[in-house]
Amino acid sequence: MQLIEILLPLRDKEGRPFDPTIWAQVREELIDKFGGLTAFTREPAEGLWEENGRRDKDEIVILEVMAETLDRNWWRTYREELERRFRQDEIVLRGREIERF
Repeated sequence: MQLIEILLPLRDKEGRPFDPTIWAQVREELIDKFGGLTAFTREPAEGLWEENGRRDKDEIVILEVMAETLDRNWWRTYREELERRFRQDEIVLRGREIERF
């Protein structure tokens, strides 16, 4: 079983919050494809990174889905689509094998 985490920003590069419909669409797509999801949305997580001597940060939410297998091609294409929708240079997706009890 695979656990895939999707880290999505709450705001665009100019600091404006995204329209709630963009979130609803992502949630519905993931539920349709994987049968459910977990969304960590109560408290935004903070993403920090340093690039070219400058420190940046994002407030993010994390979405998780579980899948029997990891379809890397599907996830690569979906990540690229999310990067377009959210107007981001990079959306982080990460996956790991898990065991259900």
